Parts: sequence; C-alpha cells; structure tokens
Amino acid sequence: MANRCYLVSYDIREPKRLRKVHRILKGYGEPWQDSVFFCKLGRANRQSLETDLCGAINQKLDQVLIMDLGPDEDRVRDQTEVIGQSLPQVVPRILVL
Repeated sequence: MANRCYLVSYDIREPKRLRKVHRILKGYGEPWQDSVFFCKLGRANRQSLETDLCGAINQKLDQVLIMDLGPDEDRVRDQTEVIGQSLPQVVPRILVL
C-alpha cells in the first residue's frame, strides 16, 4: 500500500501526557500547529502511530483525531488554505547511513 497523508490533532488534558504525545508525533510527521501534525505514512507506520498514541493517552479524558487526506501529498499541500501565519517550510529529511 502506498503512503497516505494524515492530519492528526489532539486534545490532551494533562501536561505530561501532552508532552509525550507531542514527542510521539514529531517522530511521525511535521507540526502544522501546536496540536496539529501532518504525517505521510504507510500502513505499518500508521498502525504504529495509533499503537503509540493509544499507549500515551488517557482514553477517558484525552482525544486524538486522525484524518485520512489521501495519497497525493502535493494536492493536500496545494489545497490547504492558511489564514494568518504560514505553515512551516518543509525540510527534507536526510538519511544518514
């Protein structure tokens, strides 16, 4: 399965869990706002993300939304309208061996 784009947002009630969720998401995607991340993930990474998040939140108090935006990253970025401060610039990840 090809990679798909996801928008992940969260509402976490406790600061320690909030920091943990933020750290987890930094490993999977790029922050677009304080509690909104853009992630491009394959099936296995999408499942790993969900597992990691389920282990980090209190499911009775916290909420995470994972929205599937489809496979076309260029289309997603082109069709995202930003009012006010622009999104952070995309910095390509360099693979170091």
